[in-house]
Amino acid sequence: MEKNEKINLNKPEYFFNRELSWLKFNLRVLREAGVKTTPLLERLKFVAITASNLDEFFMVRVAGLWDQYENGINKRDAAGLTVKAQLEEISKAAHDQMKLLNKYLLSLVKELREAGIYICRVSELSEKGRRWLEAYYQEEIFPVLTPMAVDASRPFPFLANKTLNLAVELTNQEGEDSMGIVQVPSVLPRLLEVPSEEKRSFVFLEDVINEHCSDLYSGCKILDVVPFRITRDADLEFDEDDIDNLLKEVEKSLRKRTRGASVRLEIYNKANSRIRKFLHDNLDITEQEVYEINGPLDATCFFKFASLPGMWPWLYEPFVPQRPLELPDDSDIFKVLRERDVLLHHPYESFDPVVKFVSDAADDPNVLAIKQTLYRVSGNSPIVAALARAAENGKQVTVLVELKARFDEENNIIWARRLEEAGCHVIYGLMGLKTHAKIILVVRKEADGIKRYVHLGTGNYNDNTAKLYTDMGLMTANDQFGSDASAFFNVLSGYSDPPVWNKLVMAPLGLRKKIYELIDNEISIVKKGGTGHIIAKMNSLIDYPVIQKLYEASMAGVKIDLIIRGICGLRAGMDGISDNITVRSIVGRQLEHSRIFWFQGGGKEQLFLSSADWMPRNLNDRVELFFPVETPAHIERIKKVLDLYLRDNVGAHMMQSNGTYRRVTNRLEPVGAQSTLYEWALLTAAADKIPMQDRLRPMYDRDKA
Repeated sequence: MEKNEKINLNKPEYFFNRELSWLKFNLRVLREAGVKTTPLLERLKFVAITASNLDEFFMVRVAGLWDQYENGINKRDAAGLTVKAQLEEISKAAHDQMKLLNKYLLSLVKELREAGIYICRVSELSEKGRRWLEAYYQEEIFPVLTPMAVDASRPFPFLANKTLNLAVELTNQEGEDSMGIVQVPSVLPRLLEVPSEEKRSFVFLEDVINEHCSDLYSGCKILDVVPFRITRDADLEFDEDDIDNLLKEVEKSLRKRTRGASVRLEIYNKANSRIRKFLHDNLDITEQEVYEINGPLDATCFFKFASLPGMWPWLYEPFVPQRPLELPDDSDIFKVLRERDVLLHHPYESFDPVVKFVSDAADDPNVLAIKQTLYRVSGNSPIVAALARAAENGKQVTVLVELKARFDEENNIIWARRLEEAGCHVIYGLMGLKTHAKIILVVRKEADGIKRYVHLGTGNYNDNTAKLYTDMGLMTANDQFGSDASAFFNVLSGYSDPPVWNKLVMAPLGLRKKIYELIDNEISIVKKGGTGHIIAKMNSLIDYPVIQKLYEASMAGVKIDLIIRGICGLRAGMDGISDNITVRSIVGRQLEHSRIFWFQGGGKEQLFLSSADWMPRNLNDRVELFFPVETPAHIERIKKVLDLYLRDNVGAHMMQSNGTYRRVTNRLEPVGAQSTLYEWALLTAAADKIPMQDRLRPMYDRDKA
């Protein structure tokens, strides 16, 4: 294809900007709030998820761009946008998104009323309800409030990140106009249920405080009260090349997180010009960073609201992750793994076998050592408890705790110290790199010598998120995997040179090269007259050299199906460039988190799972693992899952060549990947009497949807 060599694949029009692509993803999440077939409170959760996502986006991504701009960096990205242009485009898209979020929220509040759940103003309550609320205010709210005045002797107070506040305009006792600030306490429920009402009724905490501002500023005349909320730069900044103790440096940076520069002001849109100017001037914020809201601020409170008692009629029926038939409850995991590899698919299959793997190893007298990476774990992690117990039982336990896991740093510091106290050898990540790989190694003494058992996964060792995120894990006693796992931990804990790997591919040492080789192989097969096909599922695709390699494959005639939940910098459907590439995003009840990569290989197919997305940070700046699935039954099982995603017309959105996404629909034959996977898991778990050799043949063949 000599003509392909003449095509310039660096043109800005061939790529999408990372930040704007992320906002499109968040818009897809938000639009799920408008799907009428979804239970009411589940739709409200999508509003809360969108709001939470936007918080993190402003705290990290937007804050980072402002930092670049203020330091004179205004370079263009691959899509041709300068930093200033990105900030302007982000502002436009984010303003539109927040307006739509508020529109959905107000509509859902109206639907809640129709369902018998009232989110109302204090004035709408009955006399009995107002008396109850008055008593609650005096007993629970008033004691924790601190009304602050702002004048010449009392400067504007520091307001922490993501706190909700009330700006109070008043006339003081001297007859002078003045301003005050009241912080809405986060230690109290944001939505207060009033039990004395005939109908189930809730009021916002800030509305109750608003009603009592005259008491808080006694002797003053209240002119106006306006809710507002600040989002600040919350990214950690430190020079890893110039610090002796990473743990102490991260702790120091965490203390600074709540005090970062303001990057967004959310304010009730009825605010008068005096309050707006007061906040604008004191927060040192630009006009494009002000977001007017026609309704309640901070919709993240609806996460807790949806989980209140008695809300089940408006939620999905709880799904209980099923017991994997490859690992019966009473099975000896080590015995099973000596016989065969085991594939787990969460949350459809339970995460319990992973916990059991570590827990059994902790108590097994034949286990000599356990080594594991931890990136994000739950607040009361059974895996961390098992690792600590293993150390207390005298086993050699090595744990790499990634202190730089964004927004989990504090939690990880707590776990790291607990593990150290128990006697574990704790490694605090690597300088200049985040360790994102998911791997457990158990070393066991057996009759025929030392045996190594390995778990590799696409997701975190977090028993809570394993019920919400779709992920896959491979458990094996294959000697080559075991040898690689030992070498991997030696690289992390010491000064070992990178080994010649048997099975694993590690970033940043060789993963990019491996990806290129796999894509080039498909190109070579097509050039020789064969067919090439790639199916890749991941969270994000934003590495531009990899995108260019995919364009090369498309131009050569390789068929490429991409399933990308979030950010995608690749533009599909361009004539002569990417017309052999499709991009779809699955949004649904579960967060699609698994990374799966299948290459047709001219009949010699290869399938891999990975902890890594195809992003520069994953390929260049993180320790990641990319590993093969080799059991034929497991390969077929995963291919069935990929095929189901490609047929989804319930939660799937297809990218158009202009970068917009269109929801895929088929009313005659709806296929929902996530709901079908639930059904498969239930069918499989019910088949207790199926012989083991048949269990490994996926029951997915029974589904003809």
